[in-house]
Amino acid sequence: MKNIAVIGAGTMGNGIAHTFAQSGFKVSLIDISEASLKRGMETISKNLDRMVAKEKISESDKTETLSNISTYTSIPEGVKNVELVVEAATENIDLKLNIFKQLDEACVEDTILATNTSSISITQIAAVTSRPEKVIGMHFMNPVPIMKLVEIIRGYNTSDKVTKTIMSLSETLGKAPVEVNDYPGFVANRILMPMLNESIETLYNGVAGVNEIDTVMKLGMAHPMGPLQLADFIGLDVCLSILNVMYDGFKNPKYAPCPLLVNMVRAGKLGIKSGEGFYDYSESRKAEKVASQFSK
Repeated sequence: MKNIAVIGAGTMGNGIAHTFAQSGFKVSLIDISEASLKRGMETISKNLDRMVAKEKISESDKTETLSNISTYTSIPEGVKNVELVVEAATENIDLKLNIFKQLDEACVEDTILATNTSSISITQIAAVTSRPEKVIGMHFMNPVPIMKLVEIIRGYNTSDKVTKTIMSLSETLGKAPVEVNDYPGFVANRILMPMLNESIETLYNGVAGVNEIDTVMKLGMAHPMGPLQLADFIGLDVCLSILNVMYDGFKNPKYAPCPLLVNMVRAGKLGIKSGEGFYDYSESRKAEKVASQFSK
């Protein structure tokens, strides 16, 4: 396997493209927006510059990595002769189903179709294709070039051969693949999102403030960042989407999103991406200043 296509040039998509390209794969990075492709390539270049500055790679490594990536705004053009497609578009079920219908039509019969979804059913996505045995989940963690874990999610019909191929491929990328089955939230988000939601409930109920909640979890539980800071980093809209998928999937009230989270998303307070969430990022991308709504 040498030729890979990645759908979506956003945070996860450009990170996945970067990781494959740095490992020597030829990557087609596909997005409907030329502006998104430009921003994605700029992000990859900046992240490679950081690696050069830290002497993790050389300038020639950077040049070779960038040369391994070609950009496209057309799915049929971008997926010609690829052996694997990794979809990393927005976490929206209708969008993903539409993309997989297009991929199924445009890709050759043997192409494996993977999705980076963090919560949506692999089985449901596979059902819109004529190759459900070749559809699988590859849930990378953010930031992709750094984080080792990849959740490999088997749909109901995913074959053993495809699963083994993707597990092995992930190891080639220097990742640590973990095989899980197809249930809402898989493993990572089934455990993580209720914790983040409970942290937001704790704030909503006035038990403690933003800094206090994050400090307890950092110092008491040895978490590298507090749950509210992490929610801001992930994106509060993404957290809400995943919780809604789990709530719909399990019909269990423990997964119901906190009303505060719902209102913040409605108000456009999405975390780092919007400049404000539980923290104010207008002056720094670090969680140093609590948002005015939550400051005492």
